[in-house]
Amino acid sequence: MSTIGSFEGFQPVSLKQEGDVQLSETDPLSKEDGDSGKDPVPRQISRQSSVTKSTLFPNPYHQPYISRKYFATRPGAIQTAVEDLKGHIAETSGETIQGFWLLTEIDHWNNEKEKVLLLTDKMLLICKYDFIMLSCVQTQKVPLSAVCRICLGKFTFPGMSLDKRPGEGLRIYWGSPEEQSLMSRWNPWSTEVPYATFTEHPMKYTNENFIEICKLTGFVSKLVPAIQNAHKNSTGPGRRIELMVLTQPILIETYMGLISSIGNRNKLGYSLARGSIGF
Repeated sequence: MSTIGSFEGFQPVSLKQEGDVQLSETDPLSKEDGDSGKDPVPRQISRQSSVTKSTLFPNPYHQPYISRKYFATRPGAIQTAVEDLKGHIAETSGETIQGFWLLTEIDHWNNEKEKVLLLTDKMLLICKYDFIMLSCVQTQKVPLSAVCRICLGKFTFPGMSLDKRPGEGLRIYWGSPEEQSLMSRWNPWSTEVPYATFTEHPMKYTNENFIEICKLTGFVSKLVPAIQNAHKNSTGPGRRIELMVLTQPILIETYMGLISSIGNRNKLGYSLARGSIGF
């Protein structure tokens, strides 16, 4: 006869905090009084973690997914662009390409524009290439013998300007800014600007190949000797131009910067995937 209050058959257990519980795939159930002669059957018990984590896939802050938004970084895009431009140069001038780069041009209104630059023995080609349709939209040819000055430095703005831009860049002059007309200076679509300003492409760290073609240092190391050789071999009228390479701030004469702020924030100057519109 069993007595009430007897603790026979019970075993002491140690209490643990929830975080200290060791989870196992199977957990044997305790024997009931009626099944004392039977072997215990392991029964699987599912346990839910006290903390649940959920993440979006793909993670929008992961660098590979950000880089895929730029069509220039997609496999074969930059190679197709270079081959198209090489064919165009071979048909028009027959010159040999010394190198190519993918940089960001900053116009005189502080607007960013994705550009492919090709360097030959006599010319610098600044190409606006549509990486979505894989076609060249615009090409600007700058004779290397006409380049008179190169400036390297940080970007600066007038004292009363509300526009700002961090970082450093490169400016190539093939004419004097003082000779630029007032109409050309205040026209955001003007193509009569006697200089071009560049900075590094935002996807320069995508992979090793992009590090080489998106860095300003590699571009300058090829550009300066090519300009100097072009000056030596120049047979044009007038005295020979001497190239000046300066390290000084690069002035961008914008004051309000409303248009450039909207365009640069939304990357309107790049061939970029804008996301799906439908459902």
